[in-house]
Amino acid sequence: MKAMILAAGLGARLRPLTDRTPKPMIKVAGKPLLEHLIERLVGAGITEVVINVSWLADQIEDYFSDGSQFGVTINWSREDSPLETGGGISNALPILGSAPFLLISGDIWTDFPIETLVLKPLESNNLAHLVLVDNPEHNLSGDFSLEHSRVGFGAERHTYSGISILSPELFKDIDAQGDIFPLRNILRPAILSDQISGTLYSGEWCDVGTLERYTHLTKQIAESQDATT
Repeated sequence: MKAMILAAGLGARLRPLTDRTPKPMIKVAGKPLLEHLIERLVGAGITEVVINVSWLADQIEDYFSDGSQFGVTINWSREDSPLETGGGISNALPILGSAPFLLISGDIWTDFPIETLVLKPLESNNLAHLVLVDNPEHNLSGDFSLEHSRVGFGAERHTYSGISILSPELFKDIDAQGDIFPLRNILRPAILSDQISGTLYSGEWCDVGTLERYTHLTKQIAESQDATT
């Protein structure tokens, strides 16, 4: 199975850190956030990775190169300007191929066991499988409901973690590459037709999307490391 890491965002809410450093290259526990994610993919047996880049793309590509130093083969999907989540995936489909792939956001920190998704392919009637988490303070209303492993728009909602398995069939009605749109635009009709399953994960997870959350995460990791030494 291939994986795609979304790494093309501007990271505006993390400024001034992202004025000269792309968000996926911000260091957590001594390494770029993106490096941690690649290590998790390798640990799950994934060695073919597609990464979309835009803002300060050269920094990311220069650091990871072809990926061989990190145990993976990286194909880069360049965007002149960010195409948002859905547009970025659609633009990379020629590299990803026709089989379902793992998608992970390049700005999350988590201990989710990715191998559980790799070992369990999509059911024949499913176009995606989403990993949901408990709602963080910045998204208390949640994104999607989950009932009997089916993702919906019910009253009790959870937050999309940024981790999923997607079928390229989700994008079959997209006419052209280069369109700008969020992933939720593609997920919505599939959810309404009951073609998306889900899992609720209660382990460690953080969306490193703002300076405040980044500061909190790095402090939390430092305290954890101090406690074990």
